[in-house]
Amino acid sequence: MEGEAAHHLGRVLRAQQGQLYELSDGNRVWLGRVEEVKRDRVGFSLVEELPVYRPALQTTLLLSIVKFDAFEFALEKATELGVGWIVPLAAARSEKALLNAAPKRAERWKKILLEASQQSRRLRVPALGPLTKPEAAFSSKTIGPKVLLSERPEARSLRTILEGRTPADGSVSASLALGPEGGWTDSEFACAGKHGFSEASLGRLILRTETAVIATLASLNYAFSRQES
Repeated sequence: MEGEAAHHLGRVLRAQQGQLYELSDGNRVWLGRVEEVKRDRVGFSLVEELPVYRPALQTTLLLSIVKFDAFEFALEKATELGVGWIVPLAAARSEKALLNAAPKRAERWKKILLEASQQSRRLRVPALGPLTKPEAAFSSKTIGPKVLLSERPEARSLRTILEGRTPADGSVSASLALGPEGGWTDSEFACAGKHGFSEASLGRLILRTETAVIATLASLNYAFSRQES
Protein backbone atom coordinates (compact mmCIF):
# COMPACT_ATOMS: atom_id res chain seq x y z
CA MET A 1 0.00 0.00 0.00
CA GLU A 2 1.39 3.39 -1.01
CA GLY A 3 0.53 7.07 -0.96
CA GLU A 4 -2.10 8.75 1.19
CA ALA A 5 -3.73 5.48 2.28
CA ALA A 6 -0.39 4.12 3.49
CA HIS A 7 0.40 7.36 5.29
CA HIS A 8 -2.97 7.26 7.07
CA LEU A 9 -2.55 3.62 8.04
CA GLY A 10 1.03 4.01 9.22
CA ARG A 11 1.02 7.46 10.80
CA VAL A 12 -2.57 8.02 11.92
CA LEU A 13 -3.70 4.48 12.76
CA ARG A 14 -0.13 3.53 13.72
CA ALA A 15 -0.14 0.13 12.06
CA GLN A 16 2.51 -2.22 13.41
CA GLN A 17 4.20 -5.31 12.11
CA GLY A 18 2.09 -8.42 12.63
CA GLN A 19 -1.29 -6.70 12.62
CA LEU A 20 -3.99 -8.10 10.33
CA TYR A 21 -6.11 -6.07 7.88
CA GLU A 22 -8.67 -6.87 5.20
CA LEU A 23 -7.41 -5.76 1.78
CA SER A 24 -9.45 -5.36 -1.41
CA ASP A 25 -8.53 -4.60 -5.01
CA GLY A 26 -12.16 -4.17 -6.03
CA ASN A 27 -12.54 -7.79 -7.11
CA ARG A 28 -11.23 -9.92 -4.27
CA VAL A 29 -10.65 -9.58 -0.52
CA TRP A 30 -7.62 -10.91 1.32
CA LEU A 31 -6.56 -11.02 4.94
CA GLY A 32 -3.15 -9.36 5.00
CA ARG A 33 -0.46 -9.23 7.69
CA VAL A 34 1.65 -6.07 8.06
CA GLU A 35 5.32 -6.89 7.38
CA GLU A 36 6.82 -3.39 7.18
CA VAL A 37 5.72 0.19 7.82
CA LYS A 38 7.53 3.08 6.16
CA ARG A 39 6.64 6.75 5.75
CA ASP A 40 4.42 6.35 2.69
CA ARG A 41 4.47 2.62 2.17
CA VAL A 42 3.06 -0.36 4.08
CA GLY A 43 4.04 -3.88 3.03
CA PHE A 44 1.76 -6.88 3.58
CA SER A 45 1.94 -10.62 3.22
CA LEU A 46 -1.32 -12.24 2.09
CA VAL A 47 -2.59 -14.76 4.63
CA GLU A 48 -5.80 -16.05 3.03
CA GLU A 49 -8.52 -15.05 0.59
CA LEU A 50 -11.82 -14.15 2.26
CA PRO A 51 -15.39 -14.74 1.06
CA VAL A 52 -16.73 -11.83 -0.98
CA TYR A 53 -20.19 -10.30 -0.48
CA ARG A 54 -21.75 -9.25 -3.78
CA PRO A 55 -25.16 -7.59 -3.31
CA ALA A 56 -27.95 -8.75 -5.61
CA LEU A 57 -29.30 -5.21 -5.97
CA GLN A 58 -27.35 -2.81 -8.22
CA THR A 59 -28.74 0.69 -7.78
CA THR A 60 -28.05 3.84 -9.78
CA LEU A 61 -28.72 7.02 -7.82
CA LEU A 62 -29.60 10.13 -9.82
CA LEU A 63 -29.17 12.82 -7.19
CA SER A 64 -29.97 16.46 -7.90
CA ILE A 65 -27.52 19.03 -6.61
CA VAL A 66 -28.63 20.54 -3.30
CA LYS A 67 -26.72 22.36 -0.58
CA PHE A 68 -23.38 20.63 -0.34
CA ASP A 69 -23.58 19.59 3.31
CA ALA A 70 -26.81 17.70 2.60
CA PHE A 71 -25.53 16.38 -0.74
CA GLU A 72 -22.34 15.02 0.79
CA PHE A 73 -24.20 13.43 3.68
CA ALA A 74 -26.44 11.74 1.11
CA LEU A 75 -23.36 10.50 -0.80
CA GLU A 76 -21.94 8.95 2.35
CA LYS A 77 -25.17 7.19 3.34
CA ALA A 78 -25.91 6.04 -0.20
CA THR A 79 -22.50 4.39 -0.27
CA GLU A 80 -23.14 2.64 3.04
CA LEU A 81 -26.46 1.39 1.64
CA GLY A 82 -24.79 -0.22 -1.36
CA VAL A 83 -25.39 2.11 -4.32
CA GLY A 84 -23.25 1.18 -7.30
CA TRP A 85 -23.38 4.33 -9.43
CA ILE A 86 -24.08 7.96 -8.51
CA VAL A 87 -24.90 10.66 -11.06
CA PRO A 88 -25.13 14.30 -9.82
CA LEU A 89 -27.99 16.05 -11.61
CA ALA A 90 -28.10 19.67 -12.76
CA ALA A 91 -31.85 19.99 -12.26
CA ALA A 92 -33.70 23.07 -13.46
CA ARG A 93 -34.43 24.20 -9.91
CA SER A 94 -31.00 23.46 -8.44
CA GLU A 95 -29.27 26.64 -7.28
CA LYS A 96 -27.09 28.02 -10.07
CA ALA A 97 -24.24 28.88 -7.70
CA LEU A 98 -24.14 25.28 -6.52
CA LEU A 99 -24.15 23.97 -10.08
CA ASN A 100 -21.22 26.21 -10.97
CA ALA A 101 -19.23 25.01 -7.96
CA ALA A 102 -20.12 21.32 -8.23
CA PRO A 103 -17.41 20.21 -10.73
CA LYS A 104 -14.71 21.57 -8.43
CA ARG A 105 -15.89 19.29 -5.62
CA ALA A 106 -15.68 16.05 -7.60
CA GLU A 107 -12.40 14.96 -5.98
CA ARG A 108 -13.79 15.67 -2.52
CA TRP A 109 -16.86 13.60 -3.34
CA LYS A 110 -14.74 10.69 -4.55
CA LYS A 111 -12.86 10.79 -1.24
CA ILE A 112 -16.16 10.68 0.65
CA LEU A 113 -17.20 7.63 -1.37
CA LEU A 114 -13.87 5.92 -0.70
CA GLU A 115 -13.98 6.52 3.05
CA ALA A 116 -17.62 5.42 3.31
CA SER A 117 -16.79 2.27 1.33
CA GLN A 118 -13.93 1.46 3.69
CA GLN A 119 -16.11 2.07 6.74
CA SER A 120 -18.86 -0.23 5.45
CA ARG A 121 -16.38 -2.82 4.11
CA ARG A 122 -17.66 -2.67 0.57
CA LEU A 123 -15.84 -4.58 -2.12
CA ARG A 124 -15.95 -1.66 -4.55
CA VAL A 125 -16.26 2.09 -4.35
CA PRO A 126 -19.36 3.49 -6.11
CA ALA A 127 -18.71 5.08 -9.50
CA LEU A 128 -19.29 8.84 -9.60
CA GLY A 129 -20.54 10.25 -12.89
CA PRO A 130 -20.12 13.82 -14.14
CA LEU A 131 -22.70 16.55 -13.57
CA THR A 132 -25.53 15.65 -15.93
CA LYS A 133 -28.80 17.17 -17.10
CA PRO A 134 -31.82 15.16 -15.91
CA GLU A 135 -33.01 14.63 -19.49
CA ALA A 136 -29.75 12.88 -20.40
CA ALA A 137 -29.72 10.80 -17.21
CA PHE A 138 -33.36 9.71 -17.61
CA SER A 139 -32.73 8.55 -21.18
CA SER A 140 -29.83 6.26 -20.23
CA LYS A 141 -30.60 2.64 -21.01
CA THR A 142 -31.10 0.77 -17.74
CA ILE A 143 -33.11 -2.26 -16.71
CA GLY A 144 -35.21 -2.89 -13.63
CA PRO A 145 -37.43 -0.57 -11.61
CA LYS A 146 -37.05 3.17 -12.24
CA VAL A 147 -38.29 5.32 -9.38
CA LEU A 148 -38.68 9.10 -9.36
CA LEU A 149 -39.51 10.54 -5.96
CA SER A 150 -42.44 12.92 -6.24
CA GLU A 151 -44.55 15.13 -3.99
CA ARG A 152 -47.44 15.26 -6.47
CA PRO A 153 -50.74 13.92 -5.08
CA GLU A 154 -51.15 11.43 -7.94
CA ALA A 155 -47.83 9.71 -7.14
CA ARG A 156 -48.28 6.13 -5.97
CA SER A 157 -46.65 4.89 -2.80
CA LEU A 158 -43.18 3.40 -3.12
CA ARG A 159 -44.51 0.19 -1.61
CA THR A 160 -47.09 -0.18 -4.36
CA ILE A 161 -44.50 0.39 -7.08
CA LEU A 162 -42.10 -2.21 -5.67
CA GLU A 163 -44.71 -4.93 -5.19
CA GLY A 164 -44.12 -7.91 -7.45
CA ARG A 165 -40.95 -6.49 -8.98
CA THR A 166 -38.58 -9.19 -7.70
CA PRO A 167 -36.93 -10.99 -10.66
CA ALA A 168 -36.45 -14.73 -10.83
CA ASP A 169 -32.77 -14.69 -11.72
CA GLY A 170 -31.61 -13.59 -8.27
CA SER A 171 -30.27 -10.16 -9.27
CA VAL A 172 -31.85 -6.82 -10.08
CA SER A 173 -30.91 -3.33 -11.20
CA ALA A 174 -32.80 -0.25 -10.12
CA SER A 175 -32.64 3.50 -10.74
CA LEU A 176 -33.64 6.12 -8.19
CA ALA A 177 -34.01 9.83 -9.00
CA LEU A 178 -34.33 12.59 -6.41
CA GLY A 179 -35.11 16.20 -7.26
CA PRO A 180 -33.71 19.46 -5.87
CA GLU A 181 -35.11 21.42 -2.96
CA GLY A 182 -37.50 23.24 -5.31
CA GLY A 183 -38.80 19.99 -6.77
CA TRP A 184 -38.97 18.69 -10.34
CA THR A 185 -40.38 20.85 -13.15
CA ASP A 186 -43.28 19.67 -15.30
CA SER A 187 -40.90 19.05 -18.21
CA GLU A 188 -38.65 16.91 -16.01
CA PHE A 189 -41.65 14.89 -14.84
CA ALA A 190 -42.71 14.40 -18.45
CA CYS A 191 -39.22 13.36 -19.56
CA ALA A 192 -38.85 10.87 -16.71
CA GLY A 193 -42.24 9.34 -17.47
CA LYS A 194 -41.36 9.05 -21.15
CA HIS A 195 -38.32 6.98 -20.23
CA GLY A 196 -40.09 4.60 -17.89
CA PHE A 197 -39.75 6.23 -14.47
CA SER A 198 -42.61 5.77 -12.02
CA GLU A 199 -43.46 8.62 -9.68
CA ALA A 200 -43.24 7.41 -6.09
CA SER A 201 -44.29 8.95 -2.81
CA LEU A 202 -42.79 8.34 0.62
CA GLY A 203 -45.91 9.63 2.35
CA ARG A 204 -47.38 12.96 3.32
CA LEU A 205 -44.40 14.24 5.29
CA ILE A 206 -41.92 16.49 3.47
CA LEU A 207 -38.45 14.98 3.80
CA ARG A 208 -35.05 16.53 3.33
CA THR A 209 -33.03 15.17 0.43
CA GLU A 210 -30.63 13.21 2.61
CA THR A 211 -33.52 11.68 4.59
CA ALA A 212 -35.32 10.66 1.40
CA VAL A 213 -32.16 9.03 0.05
CA ILE A 214 -31.76 6.88 3.16
CA ALA A 215 -35.44 5.97 3.39
CA THR A 216 -35.78 5.00 -0.26
CA LEU A 217 -32.55 3.04 -0.56
CA ALA A 218 -33.34 1.15 2.64
CA SER A 219 -36.77 0.34 1.20
CA LEU A 220 -35.24 -0.91 -2.05
CA ASN A 221 -32.75 -3.06 -0.16
CA TYR A 222 -35.54 -4.50 1.97
CA ALA A 223 -37.79 -5.18 -1.02
CA PHE A 224 -35.09 -7.26 -2.71
CA SER A 225 -33.47 -8.69 0.42
CA ARG A 226 -34.98 -12.11 -0.20
CA GLN A 227 -32.63 -12.36 -3.18
CA GLU A 228 -29.61 -12.30 -0.87
CA SER A 229 -28.02 -15.59 0.16
